[in-house]
Amino acid sequence: MDNNLELIKVIGDRIKNSLQKRITFADYMELVLYHPEHGYYASSAERISESGDFLTSPHLAEDFGEMLAIQLYQIWQILGEPQLFSIVEMGAGQGLLAAQILDYSNQAYPEFFRSIDYLIIETAPAMIVAQQARLKDLPVRWCEWTEILDRSIIGCFLSNELIDALAVHQVIVVEDKLQEVYVTVGDKNREFSETIDNLSTDRLLEYWQLNQINLLSDKYPDQYRTEVNLAALGWLEQVFKKLQRGYIISIDYGYTADRYYNPIRAQGTLQCYYQHAYHNDPYINIGNQDLTAHVDFTALQHQGELLGLQTVGFIPQGMFLMALGLGERIAAISNSSGDIQSLLRRRQNLHQLIDPMGLGKFGILIQSQGLTSEEQNILLTGLSIS
Repeated sequence: MDNNLELIKVIGDRIKNSLQKRITFADYMELVLYHPEHGYYASSAERISESGDFLTSPHLAEDFGEMLAIQLYQIWQILGEPQLFSIVEMGAGQGLLAAQILDYSNQAYPEFFRSIDYLIIETAPAMIVAQQARLKDLPVRWCEWTEILDRSIIGCFLSNELIDALAVHQVIVVEDKLQEVYVTVGDKNREFSETIDNLSTDRLLEYWQLNQINLLSDKYPDQYRTEVNLAALGWLEQVFKKLQRGYIISIDYGYTADRYYNPIRAQGTLQCYYQHAYHNDPYINIGNQDLTAHVDFTALQHQGELLGLQTVGFIPQGMFLMALGLGERIAAISNSSGDIQSLLRRRQNLHQLIDPMGLGKFGILIQSQGLTSEEQNILLTGLSIS
């Protein structure tokens, strides 16, 4: 096992110093991923790479960011071409997506590019270093949530594979009662183990009301286990407070609630990624593997509507990119000259972005705030009001 011993001590001390000698799984996941010194994302930016544990869409082709630049240009037009157009990227990885968006905007839409104020909100120190190195010649600035005034952003909040990495609570059905999974110190052969007890917060019950799902109905078996991403709801509320007028684009893998909480998915969606392989044991490779859970897009949509956001649309990534012109780019490869191996590799990468069994089935949720009725009726590419 490839464990981070310093992080194990931090988590162990947190458990030992807690009143009941345990922490929620959400607290455990938060420490594993985001501890400022020893957490998975804090210690190395190479986690997301060919030599690391996983890749994201921007790693496959610059076209991913370029398609998003086209969409952001359309948003700028819908908003009346404001002189200052803010793009706030949250969790920007190694800065690839920001570079792709800005480089293409500068090339294709110079007037739009001059209006862009590109902000990155990032908590992982190693990622910030990598981003700053990659984006040193581009107009990007880094900030914290507290530095953004409420209702100050006109533009777009953007995230790609952020929400799946927010810490989740785990709940389990035990004898017709909903209980929660806690983490405690393990035996001599295992650093940590699990225990089951009452829910840590009533917000976990409110979550099911938001989704209109009853885990205690007869269709769910005893020991049915799944995740609740309360952090995602808090994140969306934070975004809502900062957005004056514009859009929120959330790209991630996940399901609508009826599919997410299907009775046959009895062990939830939590997965661990280590060296481009995945498994379901979050208590090995501690601090050196990614922990992730699929996104419940219905909860985000309903939470947004309760806050006052409008749902513009929800669309698979493949359809989104095709509507923005990726199909034409794929077709053009057949008429291109150059090294045949490079062209085939490029075509394969573009197909991966739209593969309905892979990245193409990622969900893209677009929400809006502060638009006039006329602006609201201008549909973004490939979307319909839902």
